[in-house]
Amino acid sequence: MNTEVTGKIIVRQDRLRPFVERHPWVRATAVELVEGNPPDGGIVDLVTRDGRFIARGLYNSRSQIRVRLYTWQDVPLNREFWRDRIHRAVTLRNELGLITPQGAARLVFSEADGLSGLIVDKYGPYLVVQTNALGLEQRSSELLEILEEVIKPRGIVHCCDPEVREQEGLTIERAVHGTVPDGPILIEEHGIQYGVDLLMGQKTGFYLDQRENRRVAAQWTRDKRVLDMFCYTGGFALCAAKLGRAREVWGYDSSEKAIILARANAEHNAVPRTRFEVGDAFQVLKELRERGERFDVVILDPPKFASGKAKLPEALRAYHFLNRMAVELIPPGGYLITCSCSGYVTREDFFNVIFGVAQQTRRDIQVLEQRGAGADHPVSVTCRETNYLKCFICRVL
Repeated sequence: MNTEVTGKIIVRQDRLRPFVERHPWVRATAVELVEGNPPDGGIVDLVTRDGRFIARGLYNSRSQIRVRLYTWQDVPLNREFWRDRIHRAVTLRNELGLITPQGAARLVFSEADGLSGLIVDKYGPYLVVQTNALGLEQRSSELLEILEEVIKPRGIVHCCDPEVREQEGLTIERAVHGTVPDGPILIEEHGIQYGVDLLMGQKTGFYLDQRENRRVAAQWTRDKRVLDMFCYTGGFALCAAKLGRAREVWGYDSSEKAIILARANAEHNAVPRTRFEVGDAFQVLKELRERGERFDVVILDPPKFASGKAKLPEALRAYHFLNRMAVELIPPGGYLITCSCSGYVTREDFFNVIFGVAQQTRRDIQVLEQRGAGADHPVSVTCRETNYLKCFICRVL
């Protein structure tokens, strides 16, 4: 792969500050001029009007993120550079004790690890790799070779996030390198084994960012009746039942495949007192309220509602509805564990949603904990978009 600089991107003077402060995304609105006719995926330098070097990255004229920045030093973006970044990221997960034979962890978290657009998740002896940027997709052979050297996996699933495929002009859908089973593999988390479908599952197969939140949530469920909405394959639900020793756990998800796997996970772990059903959360919550059902703990972990700023108002309305319905199912003294993985929804936005629910339902709500993702999903202080996950543990009075 060519490691020569193919052009210069002159940044607008009034948009200069974020890049001096090392934010990795140069949007189209920040570009004043493109010099040198760089190809999509080519290496470019970000410079000031007077030609001063700011940073180096990969160009994409088809994306609203025109340049993804990888270094603020005048160093080549070559194989050694990519290997050093990957090795640095993997070293952190080793130090966290997350790289175990049957464990699952995020080894590379895009911007937070200085590798904008690259996601690497480890599931036992397998990797799922997302190249969510055109420049990285073009370098995917090199990146996969490096991962094979550093991790030595049994097999790799290479894919991209469907949400960004069109935005970035990506061609990869899903490819397998080495050997990867057709059906679910088993991973272990907090002493519970989960079946994970690496080829057909949501995201990369499991929601790894919620690992510690699942454990902490279980601490509030002892002898409680628990409702887990958007339960997927039973992450929160099985933790509540097995770790938390909940009295009873109901889980709902709109995906029939996910529910089938959740039931299989419950059976495999010999977890009784669980019930998993297919259902739309918005409709199910209304039906449960109409039937007069009550739950001591309600867990809400919906998918991303706001994929852009334009969808933020609609997303906030959806969060308000879900949380209001949940609160109406909780008796005084019960608990609401509510999450948002939408990066465009700030913590303040989410707090205001809970405030609005308290006002409308005329219930006092205490926020006991405000949590985020696990340590394998670090937050970059120069890229606040990496601080995307909110998990509020609330007491409803």
